[in-house]
Amino acid sequence: MKIVRWTQLFLLSFGLIVMAGCSTNSSLLPGATTRPSLTTSIDDYKYLIGPGDNVNIFVWRNPEVSGSFTVRPDGMITTSLVEDLQVSGKTPTALARDVEKELSKYIRDPIVTVSVGRFSGPYSEQVRVIGEAASPQAISYQEDMSLLDLMVAVGGITEFANGDGSKLIRVVNGEQKEYTVHIDRLIKEGDISANVDILPGDILIIPEAWF
Repeated sequence: MKIVRWTQLFLLSFGLIVMAGCSTNSSLLPGATTRPSLTTSIDDYKYLIGPGDNVNIFVWRNPEVSGSFTVRPDGMITTSLVEDLQVSGKTPTALARDVEKELSKYIRDPIVTVSVGRFSGPYSEQVRVIGEAASPQAISYQEDMSLLDLMVAVGGITEFANGDGSKLIRVVNGEQKEYTVHIDRLIKEGDISANVDILPGDILIIPEAWF
Protein backbone atom coordinates (compact mmCIF):
# COMPACT_ATOMS: atom_id res chain seq x y z
CA MET A 1 0.00 0.00 0.00
CA LYS A 2 2.85 2.37 0.87
CA ILE A 3 4.58 1.58 -2.43
CA VAL A 4 1.44 2.55 -4.32
CA ARG A 5 1.13 5.84 -2.43
CA TRP A 6 4.79 6.74 -3.00
CA THR A 7 4.45 5.87 -6.70
CA GLN A 8 1.44 8.18 -6.98
CA LEU A 9 3.35 10.88 -5.14
CA PHE A 10 6.33 10.60 -7.49
CA LEU A 11 4.16 10.80 -10.61
CA LEU A 12 2.22 13.81 -9.31
CA SER A 13 5.42 15.59 -8.26
CA PHE A 14 6.96 14.95 -11.67
CA GLY A 15 3.84 16.36 -13.32
CA LEU A 16 4.04 19.50 -11.19
CA ILE A 17 7.68 20.02 -12.16
CA VAL A 18 6.79 19.72 -15.83
CA MET A 19 3.88 22.16 -15.46
CA ALA A 20 6.06 24.62 -13.58
CA GLY A 21 8.66 24.43 -16.31
CA CYS A 22 6.02 25.15 -18.94
CA SER A 23 4.78 28.19 -17.01
CA THR A 24 8.06 30.01 -17.64
CA ASN A 25 7.35 29.98 -21.36
CA SER A 26 5.90 33.29 -22.58
CA SER A 27 3.51 31.60 -25.01
CA LEU A 28 1.82 28.26 -25.49
CA LEU A 29 3.19 25.83 -28.02
CA PRO A 30 0.84 24.42 -30.70
CA GLY A 31 -1.11 21.54 -29.23
CA ALA A 32 -0.47 22.56 -25.62
CA THR A 33 -2.95 21.06 -23.17
CA THR A 34 -3.73 24.43 -21.56
CA ARG A 35 -5.74 26.27 -24.20
CA PRO A 36 -6.67 29.93 -23.92
CA SER A 37 -10.25 30.54 -22.87
CA LEU A 38 -12.57 31.94 -25.53
CA THR A 39 -13.88 34.37 -22.90
CA THR A 40 -11.93 37.61 -23.42
CA SER A 41 -13.49 39.56 -20.53
CA ILE A 42 -14.81 37.99 -17.34
CA ASP A 43 -16.75 41.19 -16.61
CA ASP A 44 -18.85 40.51 -19.71
CA TYR A 45 -19.03 36.72 -19.39
CA LYS A 46 -21.56 34.98 -21.63
CA TYR A 47 -22.14 31.27 -21.89
CA LEU A 48 -20.60 29.66 -24.95
CA ILE A 49 -22.07 26.53 -26.53
CA GLY A 50 -19.96 23.36 -26.50
CA PRO A 51 -20.02 19.68 -27.55
CA GLY A 52 -22.71 17.70 -25.73
CA ASP A 53 -24.96 20.71 -25.22
CA ASN A 54 -28.58 20.45 -26.26
CA VAL A 55 -29.50 23.36 -28.55
CA ASN A 56 -33.15 24.30 -28.99
CA ILE A 57 -33.76 26.28 -32.19
CA PHE A 58 -37.16 27.96 -32.62
CA VAL A 59 -38.03 29.51 -35.97
CA TRP A 60 -41.06 31.76 -35.69
CA ARG A 61 -44.00 30.52 -37.78
CA ASN A 62 -41.89 27.65 -39.12
CA PRO A 63 -42.25 24.74 -36.68
CA GLU A 64 -41.19 22.27 -39.36
CA VAL A 65 -37.61 23.60 -39.27
CA SER A 66 -37.55 24.17 -35.50
CA GLY A 67 -36.21 21.52 -33.16
CA SER A 68 -33.80 20.31 -30.52
CA PHE A 69 -30.30 19.29 -31.56
CA THR A 70 -27.32 17.83 -29.68
CA VAL A 71 -23.96 19.39 -30.48
CA ARG A 72 -21.67 16.73 -31.91
CA PRO A 73 -18.08 16.14 -30.66
CA ASP A 74 -16.84 18.16 -33.67
CA GLY A 75 -18.84 21.18 -32.45
CA MET A 76 -21.45 21.04 -35.21
CA ILE A 77 -25.17 20.33 -35.59
CA THR A 78 -27.37 19.36 -38.51
CA THR A 79 -30.85 20.87 -38.78
CA SER A 80 -33.71 20.28 -41.19
CA LEU A 81 -32.31 22.69 -43.80
CA VAL A 82 -28.74 23.30 -42.69
CA GLU A 83 -26.03 20.65 -42.63
CA ASP A 84 -22.85 20.83 -40.54
CA LEU A 85 -23.42 24.18 -38.89
CA GLN A 86 -20.55 25.14 -36.55
CA VAL A 87 -21.98 26.10 -33.16
CA SER A 88 -19.27 25.36 -30.57
CA GLY A 89 -17.76 28.51 -29.08
CA LYS A 90 -20.74 30.71 -29.98
CA THR A 91 -23.27 32.40 -27.72
CA PRO A 92 -26.92 31.40 -28.22
CA THR A 93 -27.62 34.88 -29.66
CA ALA A 94 -24.75 34.63 -32.15
CA LEU A 95 -25.95 31.19 -33.21
CA ALA A 96 -29.48 32.51 -33.73
CA ARG A 97 -28.13 35.15 -36.13
CA ASP A 98 -26.10 32.51 -38.00
CA VAL A 99 -29.15 30.27 -38.35
CA GLU A 100 -31.19 33.21 -39.62
CA LYS A 101 -28.54 33.87 -42.26
CA GLU A 102 -28.56 30.26 -43.41
CA LEU A 103 -32.36 29.94 -43.38
CA SER A 104 -32.77 33.17 -45.36
CA LYS A 105 -31.75 31.11 -48.41
CA TYR A 106 -35.02 29.19 -48.07
CA ILE A 107 -37.31 31.32 -45.86
CA ARG A 108 -38.11 35.00 -46.18
CA ASP A 109 -36.97 37.05 -43.15
CA PRO A 110 -36.68 34.16 -40.65
CA ILE A 111 -36.82 35.03 -36.96
CA VAL A 112 -34.84 32.61 -34.81
CA THR A 113 -34.33 32.20 -31.08
CA VAL A 114 -31.91 29.73 -29.49
CA SER A 115 -31.87 28.28 -25.99
CA VAL A 116 -29.45 25.76 -24.48
CA GLY A 117 -29.88 22.80 -22.15
CA ARG A 118 -27.56 20.17 -20.62
CA PHE A 119 -24.73 22.67 -20.22
CA SER A 120 -21.16 21.56 -20.86
CA GLY A 121 -19.56 24.39 -22.79
CA PRO A 122 -16.36 24.25 -24.91
CA TYR A 123 -13.41 22.44 -23.37
CA SER A 124 -11.46 25.72 -23.32
CA GLU A 125 -14.08 27.17 -20.95
CA GLN A 126 -14.24 24.23 -18.54
CA VAL A 127 -12.42 24.28 -15.21
CA ARG A 128 -10.30 21.21 -14.46
CA VAL A 129 -9.39 19.92 -11.00
CA ILE A 130 -6.68 17.24 -10.81
CA GLY A 131 -4.65 15.60 -8.06
CA GLU A 132 -5.87 15.10 -4.50
CA ALA A 133 -9.45 16.28 -4.93
CA ALA A 134 -12.16 13.98 -3.60
CA SER A 135 -13.60 13.82 -7.11
CA PRO A 136 -11.16 15.17 -9.74
CA GLN A 137 -13.06 16.27 -12.83
CA ALA A 138 -13.71 18.91 -15.48
CA ILE A 139 -16.51 21.29 -14.52
CA SER A 140 -18.55 23.64 -16.67
CA TYR A 141 -17.70 27.20 -15.66
CA GLN A 142 -20.43 29.27 -14.03
CA GLU A 143 -20.56 33.03 -13.73
CA ASP A 144 -18.77 34.40 -10.61
CA MET A 145 -17.38 30.98 -9.71
CA SER A 146 -14.96 31.01 -6.76
CA LEU A 147 -12.46 28.55 -5.31
CA LEU A 148 -14.98 27.61 -2.62
CA ASP A 149 -17.61 26.85 -5.27
CA LEU A 150 -15.08 24.65 -7.04
CA MET A 151 -14.27 22.76 -3.83
CA VAL A 152 -17.96 22.11 -3.21
CA ALA A 153 -18.31 20.78 -6.77
CA VAL A 154 -15.45 18.27 -6.39
CA GLY A 155 -16.31 17.29 -2.81
CA GLY A 156 -13.30 18.92 -1.16
CA ILE A 157 -9.84 17.40 -0.88
CA THR A 158 -8.52 14.04 0.33
CA GLU A 159 -6.73 13.38 3.62
CA PHE A 160 -3.48 13.08 1.68
CA ALA A 161 -3.74 16.55 0.06
CA ASN A 162 -1.42 19.49 0.58
CA GLY A 163 -4.19 22.05 0.13
CA ASP A 164 -2.04 25.12 0.76
CA GLY A 165 0.47 23.94 -1.84
CA SER A 166 -2.09 23.85 -4.63
CA LYS A 167 -1.40 25.58 -7.93
CA LEU A 168 -3.80 27.41 -10.23
CA ILE A 169 -2.74 27.37 -13.89
CA ARG A 170 -4.24 30.15 -16.00
CA VAL A 171 -3.66 31.56 -19.49
CA VAL A 172 -3.54 35.37 -19.45
CA ASN A 173 -3.11 37.22 -22.76
CA GLY A 174 -1.61 34.13 -24.33
CA GLU A 175 0.83 33.53 -21.47
CA GLN A 176 0.60 30.63 -19.02
CA LYS A 177 0.67 31.81 -15.40
CA GLU A 178 0.92 29.85 -12.16
CA TYR A 179 -0.55 30.97 -8.84
CA THR A 180 -0.46 29.41 -5.37
CA VAL A 181 -3.84 28.95 -3.71
CA HIS A 182 -4.50 28.06 -0.07
CA ILE A 183 -7.28 25.48 0.08
CA ASP A 184 -6.50 24.36 3.64
CA ARG A 185 -6.81 27.92 4.91
CA LEU A 186 -10.10 28.27 3.08
CA ILE A 187 -11.96 25.08 3.96
CA LYS A 188 -10.23 24.00 7.19
CA GLU A 189 -9.57 27.36 8.85
CA GLY A 190 -12.44 29.31 7.31
CA ASP A 191 -10.14 32.05 5.99
CA ILE A 192 -12.42 33.73 3.46
CA SER A 193 -9.52 35.83 2.12
CA ALA A 194 -8.26 32.60 0.48
CA ASN A 195 -11.45 32.36 -1.60
CA VAL A 196 -10.09 33.54 -4.95
CA ASP A 197 -11.99 33.97 -8.21
CA ILE A 198 -12.00 31.13 -10.74
CA LEU A 199 -11.97 31.95 -14.47
CA PRO A 200 -12.94 29.89 -17.53
CA GLY A 201 -10.18 27.50 -18.57
CA ASP A 202 -8.43 27.42 -15.17
CA ILE A 203 -6.63 24.24 -14.06
CA LEU A 204 -6.34 23.53 -10.33
CA ILE A 205 -3.59 21.11 -9.30
CA ILE A 206 -3.82 19.74 -5.74
CA PRO A 207 -0.60 17.93 -4.75
CA GLU A 208 -0.14 15.17 -2.21
CA ALA A 209 1.42 16.11 1.13
CA TRP A 210 4.88 14.89 2.02
CA PHE A 211 4.57 12.76 5.14
